[in-house]
Amino acid sequence: MPSYTLSDDAYLKVFFHCAKYPQRAVNGVLLGTEAGNEVQITDAVPLLHHWTHLSPMMEIGLDLATTYAASVGLQLVGYYQACERLEDTGLAPVGEKIARKIKAEFANAVALVIDGEQIGTGSAALIPYTLNSSTSSWTRVASSPAPFTEGSGYRLTSPDIPLLAVKRVRQEQAEKKFGDFDDHLEDVTIDWLKNKACMSSKAS
Repeated sequence: MPSYTLSDDAYLKVFFHCAKYPQRAVNGVLLGTEAGNEVQITDAVPLLHHWTHLSPMMEIGLDLATTYAASVGLQLVGYYQACERLEDTGLAPVGEKIARKIKAEFANAVALVIDGEQIGTGSAALIPYTLNSSTSSWTRVASSPAPFTEGSGYRLTSPDIPLLAVKRVRQEQAEKKFGDFDDHLEDVTIDWLKNKACMSSKAS
């Protein structure tokens, strides 16, 4: 069973995506590398908040994200989503389809679902799903210790990054500078692949 480490940049981008569209379902892909039994999730590329079903726009966004990942020496290693309802922590059918697409190219792909009731509290608020080979369905990881707690195979590079993310939103409104592929389609100047504008922090 591989272990997964989520970088600060990847976490911030997932958080900002949720914060910008708190009443919408949002999704995106996770980029990274694998060495031995360790998957390093180093970046995230936000896809959609308007059309979160498997549409031509979704396919185009996935293709562009895949090309971008390769250009910076990374690959798609996972998928993330937040649901419209705070209490909904299930992996949506479209999420399963995208995660399967990613897994076809990366065997240890993971899907992360944002816990809407926990995000912003200082906890990671991320629920991992992996493909259960015996049932061929994506199932919530039930490990001990719990994912993203001390000793778990799911880790944050910096345990305090969830609190920093909250601070960046409350003090800087960093999410307003954030853009996904949907935003880019409406304004082509939005750099949805890198989102450099919201990654530099004035908070300390």
